[in-house]
Parts: sequence; structure tokens; C-alpha cells
Amino acid sequence: MKHAPVQGPAVTLVIGSGSVKCAASIGVVKALSDAGIGIDRVVGCSGGALFAAGVALGFDAARITDITLRTWTRKMTSKRNHMGFLRLLAPRLFGFRADNFGLRDDGSMLAAFRDVFGQRRIEDTPIPLHITATDFMNGELVDITRGDMVDAIRASVSLPLAFAPVKLGGRLLVDGYMSDPLPVSVAMKNGSRVIVAVGFESPYQDNIRSASRFAAQLSAILANNLLQSRLAFQSAAHHSEMILILPQFKQRVRLFDTDKVPYLIEEGEQAALQQLPYLRALLDADRRARVESVAA
Repeated sequence: MKHAPVQGPAVTLVIGSGSVKCAASIGVVKALSDAGIGIDRVVGCSGGALFAAGVALGFDAARITDITLRTWTRKMTSKRNHMGFLRLLAPRLFGFRADNFGLRDDGSMLAAFRDVFGQRRIEDTPIPLHITATDFMNGELVDITRGDMVDAIRASVSLPLAFAPVKLGGRLLVDGYMSDPLPVSVAMKNGSRVIVAVGFESPYQDNIRSASRFAAQLSAILANNLLQSRLAFQSAAHHSEMILILPQFKQRVRLFDTDKVPYLIEEGEQAALQQLPYLRALLDADRRARVESVAA
């Protein structure tokens, strides 16, 4: 399928990992649309892959919101993979293998994704779509631009330990956030000149009185440091113009707090509106530079 051309000013949208908080990207898209700014490419990582797919397919805010409510439920992770627990406890006896180890059954998640996206393929989206995952064997970022959309999203959200890795394109893939939680590098490598990157920082724990909160604090430290270091590197190494949107949520947002989706959308829209003057200036400068290069 030939991608539909974008009329008028446009940006590349990058949606990073952030579980249900990625719903804030719906508000960002709404703010861009209301301002007459199109999207010429979209990149999604981990939870952001689900929303990126909706944007690339041209779904409106109401439909993407509905997809969120239908797919992002506790049912996705509620069913245990009993063989996974047995392989964890007795790896030799039950044949532990990296390519099939996960503590949660992914059947409900795959069924939900398939119900939404059917047999759609990434290369057939009206807006070019990139879904990122991580090569489990070497840690490299993998940019998925072809193939079954559901398989790619499943790979991108393949949280280690919780879900088994996904075999795709001859590689063993896990969650995209492990290589880059906000993969602006993918947009830059594909020639994007103006990028709107929507990222999400992990909250730090206020009261660490359990092993689970201790683990959550360690995860937040690692994730936030990786996010900041990757952004710093990309800013120094490339010359694309980037608007960074990091919505700050005053309300606590847990993994399956879909009742807060309207709040998340509103916060995403407000965060984007604050950046619109700067974004317009970048787009005007880019337009002038293109005109001058043609005239020369």
C-alpha cells in the first residue's frame, strides 16, 4: 500500500513506553490535529506501540480510546503460565529455554490485539509505522516496519519474565523499552526533520517497605536513567529538531488504571499545547529552509 501524502505542515510522532500512561498520546494527537499539524510518520515502543498503530491506521481519538479500554485490562496478565513457574523452580527437570520462558500466559492479550487489528500488516498503514523491540541475544534495538501488526506489538510489549520472548524475523525479541524507552533514533535515521517525542518517566517510590516496592524503585531508577541518557545521546549525535513532551501526572496512575484515561488524554493535550508555539516556529523554519534549498 502506498502511504497517503500529508498536506500542510507535518511531524514525526514518537510514542515511548509507559503502559496505560501512553494514552496521553491521544491528547497530543488531538492538539496537533486541532492546530492543523499532520503526522507523516509514527514510531511506537512497548505500550506506545499500541497507540502508534492506531494513529498510523488513521483512527480518531474516540476509537483509540475505545481500543485502550478494550485491550488494557487486568485480564491481559491474569492467567498464569504454570509451565513457566515449573521451569523457574526446576529448570533442568522441565526444560528451561529462553525462547519460551514467561510467567504469564499471553493468550488473552493476543486475542484482544487480534480483535482490534485483525490481520493488518504494518506496511499497509496510511501513515508509515515503526514498532520497536529489543533483540534478546545482543540488546540491539529492532525497528519493525513490515509484517503482521499484532506480532510486532506483542514483541514490543514482551516484558521479560512476565511474557515469553517473540520469535520474529529470525530474532528473539523482548520489550522495546529495554533498548530505548523513547526511540527518537528511529525517526532520525528515517530522515525526519521535526519530531514530537512523547515520553513517560517512571514514578519513584515514596515509602519503600516491601520487596515489591524495592524492585519498583530499582526499575524506575534504571528506566529513567536510560531514558535521559538516550535522549542526551540522540540530541548530541543528530541534527533533527525535536519537541520533547513528558507529561507530568499529579494523580497516581497504576498499570491498569483505565478509568483515568480521560485524565491522561487531557494532560497529554495540555502538555502538547504548551509546546505548540515552539513547534510552529520549528515548522516555519523548516519550511523556509526547504524553500531556500529548492531556490538554490
